[in-house]
Amino acid sequence: MAITRHTLENDGFELLAGLLGEAEIADLISELGPVSGAGERGLLRHTRVARLANSDAILSKIRPHLPIEPKPVRGIYFDKTPGSNWLVTWHQDLTLALREKEDVPGFGPWSAKEGVPHVQPPVAMLERMLTIRLHLDKADESNGALRVLPGSHRFGRLDEDQIRDHRAKGDALICVANAGDALLMRPLLLHASSRSIVPGHRRVLHLEYAGFELPPVLEWSESA
Repeated sequence: MAITRHTLENDGFELLAGLLGEAEIADLISELGPVSGAGERGLLRHTRVARLANSDAILSKIRPHLPIEPKPVRGIYFDKTPGSNWLVTWHQDLTLALREKEDVPGFGPWSAKEGVPHVQPPVAMLERMLTIRLHLDKADESNGALRVLPGSHRFGRLDEDQIRDHRAKGDALICVANAGDALLMRPLLLHASSRSIVPGHRRVLHLEYAGFELPPVLEWSESA
């Protein structure tokens, strides 16, 4: 059940209460171990994460919002601590992580993160994606919880001037969450986060789902 009045369709995000129980959270934290640096990518290759990403508990929240059966295509594990603390400026999630770089009309520009090819696909594909952020710790203003600009996902891919304009006109909202809560969000939603100002962990398991098939020459870098 959503714990705020915001909805995925209207606002680009929706907070769901208590999707993970205490035992499941403890199990995940134990199996995943400590995070090195700002975050660890390729989490769908982890058997425990792949099983969770394909569980009905998660897929039942994703299916109503995508046109075809959701496919988990990326997993990232974040943990803000005093020793690994960062801020993220306002942005959209615009890239797909793929196995190889191939020239395909409508796909580009290309980049690389940790040796993995990334590409910006057509906006229509980004509109058929959904992210779920699973909170393994409480998140609030003090430890760098996600901030969002409600409704900004409806305007397609934005350049820097457009992002500044949306930021000037919109009221940012802090996505306060308890451990076990989940945040559904559209990749095109403008979002940011601040550094943590308190000791402790702020662990989030970030899973991305696609509601489309890639062109035949392209393959996901990871999938479950």
